[in-house]
Amino acid sequence: MAGLLISRRNLLLGAGGVLATSGLLMRMTWADDLPRGGRLVVAADSEPRTLNPAIVASNGVFFIASKVIEPLAEAMMDGEGGLAPRLATSWEGAEDGLSVTFKLREGVTWHDGAPFTSEDVAFSAMEVWKPLQNLGRVVFANLDTVETPDAHTAIFRFSAPTPIQLIRNALPVVTSVLPKHLYEGTDIAANPANNAPMGTGPFKFAEHKPGEYFRLVRNDAYWGEGLPKLDEIIFRVLPDRAAAASALEAGEIQVAAFSQVPLVDLERIAKVPGLKVVTEGYEALTYQLVVEINHRNEILADQSVRQAISHAIDRDFVVDTVFLGHAQAATGPVPQNAPQFYNPDVKPYSFDIERANALLDEAGYPRGEDGKRFSLRLLPAPFFSETRQFGDYLRQALGKVGIDVTLVNNDTPAHLKAVYTDHDFDLAVGSPVFRGDPAISTTILVQSGIPDGVPFSNQGGYANAELDTIIDQAAETIDTEARTALYNDFQRIVVEDLPLINVAEWGFTTVASDAVLNVGNNPRWPVSSWADTALAS
Repeated sequence: MAGLLISRRNLLLGAGGVLATSGLLMRMTWADDLPRGGRLVVAADSEPRTLNPAIVASNGVFFIASKVIEPLAEAMMDGEGGLAPRLATSWEGAEDGLSVTFKLREGVTWHDGAPFTSEDVAFSAMEVWKPLQNLGRVVFANLDTVETPDAHTAIFRFSAPTPIQLIRNALPVVTSVLPKHLYEGTDIAANPANNAPMGTGPFKFAEHKPGEYFRLVRNDAYWGEGLPKLDEIIFRVLPDRAAAASALEAGEIQVAAFSQVPLVDLERIAKVPGLKVVTEGYEALTYQLVVEINHRNEILADQSVRQAISHAIDRDFVVDTVFLGHAQAATGPVPQNAPQFYNPDVKPYSFDIERANALLDEAGYPRGEDGKRFSLRLLPAPFFSETRQFGDYLRQALGKVGIDVTLVNNDTPAHLKAVYTDHDFDLAVGSPVFRGDPAISTTILVQSGIPDGVPFSNQGGYANAELDTIIDQAAETIDTEARTALYNDFQRIVVEDLPLINVAEWGFTTVASDAVLNVGNNPRWPVSSWADTALAS
């Protein structure tokens, strides 16, 4: 069978050309009909420093840990409100926005056999999500207490109105539940379970051999009837993307997600017998290419300089050359595929070298005899080849307007420390994720007062009182239309003032063996549980 390119467009056409809904087709194979057993070998391009998504809610952590540790709810294409119950079976917000009641799943046990109860949820929320998590500290900023009237009810009470819209949108990302009996009374951030996680999920953590692999094994006591289907998942560490493509073709691995196969190879690999290229499964994972700015640098504290940098970037060229057309130019901090919040009236910066030069001249930074105005250090995020390639482009683009740029390339731990803890950068290339609601992981990129060391947050020293007020108001506004209006203002101010520069927004692809079933069947597929992922027998 020849290789196959699966996209939203050709999935909508079923046999005989009958139009079907994406949600139904993306299920592809119902769980009851799936074969059971087998080892799935998956490419992993990095080794996260922690496997605790309750503390670090990032896709690099979720990719492995989401099979072990579960949230209260998961994103689902055909779920009510776009959600499918996991450890919670229902959630209801009070009209005044001051409480949310969760009914929890019964009969669930931790991997060590202890029962899962509301005490675990209350502990996770109050001791981990709110004080420690990079995203939870924003979403649950006004969480005052969690009441546990019985073992399967958790009532979240807030000191200020908190939109149920926000809580629903955030559930898959910020509510990974930890076992209270393993963490209570310990240094949570240093607990050994952070790197040998224990959860309620369909797979148990078995081992990590640094530089080689992570191994997960079936949880035979999983609450999902007939699940999981796989016996074992091996995440094989393959930081070289070319190596991932070769391993797929050789049959050494069966899945490479997050575009680990280079975009330039997709057309060729789609023709390889036994392999398929799937673009579904990333609908709730819109990545944004941004230029992070250290406003402590007095040159970059000048709005005219930031505007000049934005004008010097040819976004269409970046989309066509860095992403080979698998992206679109950004207009602001909310992506265009988020119609619930996107403001189409924001005016993006055009590519205008003449205007960029004029702004720099007017700001008092003329070219010297060598043609240079000033020098900056640029740290491209090492997470993806696209962020590294854009760093090379940005150095050249800024050179054309007289800004001398030195690239500083670090591995992931060194990059995170330099940018988000030490603030040792002038510019950085970042790749934050829009997660369905600006309050989850977008406003934190520009809001002031974020503690040092919080990854993927405003660590550039930017502060704007008007913007902070809007962010705070939106976080407490119950009325959906009024909340959207506030986020329209938020986008306008960010684009005008440029605390950071949005360049492009993109999704990813998965390359998998034809034998892997149910690839891409939910909008966060790579970072979901894979309970219903199976191997054809």
